[in-house]
Amino acid sequence: MTILRHASAIAIKDLRSEFRTKEALNGALSFSIVILLMIAFAFDTGAELVSDYGGGILWLAFTFASALIVNRSFARELPNDCIDVLVSSPASGAALFLGKSIASFLLLVVIESICLPVFGVFFNVTWWRNPSQLALVVLLGSWAMACMGTVFSALTINLRLREVMLPMLMYPMLIPAVLSAMTLTNYLMQPGPLPPDYAQWMRMLVGFDIIFTTLALALVETILVR
Repeated sequence: MTILRHASAIAIKDLRSEFRTKEALNGALSFSIVILLMIAFAFDTGAELVSDYGGGILWLAFTFASALIVNRSFARELPNDCIDVLVSSPASGAALFLGKSIASFLLLVVIESICLPVFGVFFNVTWWRNPSQLALVVLLGSWAMACMGTVFSALTINLRLREVMLPMLMYPMLIPAVLSAMTLTNYLMQPGPLPPDYAQWMRMLVGFDIIFTTLALALVETILVR
């Protein structure tokens, strides 16, 4: 399909640009590791803390890193008015949104794949008890952050304080997805069978992704031509 071809071209362009400079990638990775390190030194990282708050600590680092990643999604198009060229190109707004979201999603996955082993070392956590299910939760949560972040990155691109406004707009909207991801990650890192409400939290996370991806695709043309 044309939309998928255009989206993949935009995603590849963004990934090449990011891996050439590594501005957002290095900053987000360093920031997330520093957060994990500070929490590990500030609190007693015993079994009780990790059992109750391990998922929250991990997704706190992921959420802060996501703001740095998605902030560059449209900001990298500002020099030489590249954003105007993209908007006026044959690619539709949906293709532009999907391409930007996919690029941010893949960058987030790279950061998370590095942070997980670091988290396991700092907090002495056996996070690989349910690797396939944990990977699914991480991917679903990452898509939620990439999708919402791309929308608000487009909304705040022309603001002087977009680095401040982006997380202020993005984080409240992400509460259902991040809360679900935190709870599911906590469940998956604990020994024993999964609790009965595991499926409910998973449905909430999947539903969030479907609903907000659909809304973003429907509204992106209005956002880009505002």
